[in-house]
Amino acid sequence: MIFSETILAGAYTVEIDRHQDSRGYFARVFCADTFLAHSLKPAVAQASISYNAKRGTLRGLHFQYPPAAEVKYIRCTKGAVADVIVDLRPESATYLRHVIVNLSADNGRGLYIPERFAHGFITLTDDTELIYLIGNYYTPGAEAGLPHDDPALAISWPTEVRVLSDRDRVWKPYGNIGDELKARMNFAAARGS
Repeated sequence: MIFSETILAGAYTVEIDRHQDSRGYFARVFCADTFLAHSLKPAVAQASISYNAKRGTLRGLHFQYPPAAEVKYIRCTKGAVADVIVDLRPESATYLRHVIVNLSADNGRGLYIPERFAHGFITLTDDTELIYLIGNYYTPGAEAGLPHDDPALAISWPTEVRVLSDRDRVWKPYGNIGDELKARMNFAAARGS
């Protein structure tokens, strides 16, 4: 695996190192020791699959507040997506900045997302599937989100949004929840202090 840190500290793209022969290729996509060697949290509490039938399906921007904040490692196993992560760590120099990473079955790229980041994606093809390795359990009372078109984030999605859930339509924008978000995402809250 080849790890490259994004402009958001602690968030990495993970390229696969394909070993090819006449049968095809073999590649490691996860190894706890390798993640630890890069100072990343390799814990997996659950794994999930997201299937999306139509191009232009947008999911996000989702996160969980501490102490239920989640590390995520995401890979696209069918089709292609533009994956977006937003730094929600108030102490970070890149607070509220985002990165867009293209993940596809063809490129085999993974994305490691630290705790206290929002995550979302838009499908670039029909019939898209992603697999998530998640470092904490889904905790309904801790879940939250931001609108995909929040002006405070200024995300330029690469394709038109055609499918959006009712839940993702009603997230309050950062301008309405910024103070609460900062308080709940601060470093002390994240460490359980």
